[in-house]
Amino acid sequence: MTGSLLEVIALDVRDAVAAEEGGADRLEIVADMSVGGLTPAPETVAAIAEKSALPQMVMLRSNAGFTVTPGELEGLERDARVLAAAGAAGFVFGFLDEQGKVDLAATEALIHAVTPLPWTFHRAVDNAADTQAAWRAVRLLPNLATVLTSGDPTGIAAGLPILRARAEAGDAPITLAGGGLRPHLVPPLLDYGVRAFHVGSAVRSSWSTPVDVERVRRWRELVDTI
Repeated sequence: MTGSLLEVIALDVRDAVAAEEGGADRLEIVADMSVGGLTPAPETVAAIAEKSALPQMVMLRSNAGFTVTPGELEGLERDARVLAAAGAAGFVFGFLDEQGKVDLAATEALIHAVTPLPWTFHRAVDNAADTQAAWRAVRLLPNLATVLTSGDPTGIAAGLPILRARAEAGDAPITLAGGGLRPHLVPPLLDYGVRAFHVGSAVRSSWSTPVDVERVRRWRELVDTI
């Protein structure tokens, strides 16, 4: 990998191939972006593994919110085993309880289910009642690779102060900046020491159209401007 890490959301094989051709380092595999991404089918992961060498970070999420029921959690634990066998290199998940705190019991159950694979805590952290407390809880969890965050539920444009504060607290190495990421927001993030970037809608015309190779190439060049 050169420069920063560039992760691209892929919904299918066509997206994955385009992301790889454009210079992405890693894929986030999801289904149904109308609700922010849900667990994809293992057949999708297997098909992508046949056509792309990029590591697949696979979403484990059952509903449009950030909470999980015991039944949903059991289903996600089963999904994790099947998806790992299909070719997942890691997973993306994270839960809040009804009070908006990190649901450590649920999150730790899935960590155990996916071990030894790495995982990303997703943007549930931005929706916590106390963001600083959420970060303190998450950063201590085992096998954590990155925290996908925009700093604010509305996106990175509003979340830059939080991301700067997290960087000053020493969290830049685990920060995966994503959620409303636009080119003009990359230079300040690089200045903060952030070196991992996540794009989805920014590399396609819409969620019903495929990833655009040239857009990925432009992002590759942009995040490598250090």
